[in-house]
Amino acid sequence: MQVRAQQGDTLDSLCWRHLGSSAAVEAALELNPGLAALGPILPNGQPVTLPDAAPIATAGKTLLQLWD
Repeated sequence: MQVRAQQGDTLDSLCWRHLGSSAAVEAALELNPGLAALGPILPNGQPVTLPDAAPIATAGKTLLQLWD
């Protein structure tokens, strides 16, 4: 999916707005070589390719429960 950054957007905020999760940031960086060199705030109108869906957490990960 191709999107364009708005004023003040970060890659994390783009993933959250279009995919509903910020878990796809690493996959988006792989799809957009050189994007990290632009800095944390993306230029207004910068085209960004996002993955089709946010990656699913692996079943083998253990979750840390703070109030157990």
